[in-house]
Amino acid sequence: MSAPDGSPVGAERSIGQLFATATAEMSALVHDEIALAKAQLRQDVKRGATSGGAFTAAGVLLLFSLPMLNFALAYGIRTWSGWNLAVCFLLSFTANCLVAGLLALIGVVFAKKAKKGRGPQKVAASVKETAGVLQKAKPHPRPALPAHRGPEAIEAVARSSS
Repeated sequence: MSAPDGSPVGAERSIGQLFATATAEMSALVHDEIALAKAQLRQDVKRGATSGGAFTAAGVLLLFSLPMLNFALAYGIRTWSGWNLAVCFLLSFTANCLVAGLLALIGVVFAKKAKKGRGPQKVAASVKETAGVLQKAKPHPRPALPAHRGPEAIEAVARSSS
């Protein structure tokens, strides 16, 4: 078994190696958080686009179908029922409004889903949580230095090397 940096487990690593490993892991964490934010924003944009498309389809349907559908439906109702032509046109218009209302309702549902999308807020909360955990992290206790490596020995080495 080996540590993430390839050194055997249990082998002592220098502070530089530990710092390099921590920096690499922190960098990977930040990159993952950014990728998550992008993915969630894409999902919110797709929902918004679907909502806009449904609203557009409702408007286009209402605009372009009213004249032709009203005439066809009104004359069809008159032929089938024998009612007054004005009532038949009113029923034709009502049917078109119901279809447009259904499409608008679909647009509202998708707009609410897009508005509820809290992608960036979730990522920000996750980053804050990670930062909180890292701030509370404490280093592992170090074993006591042997007598020949005590503070006096370190000071003597420091004086001799300067």
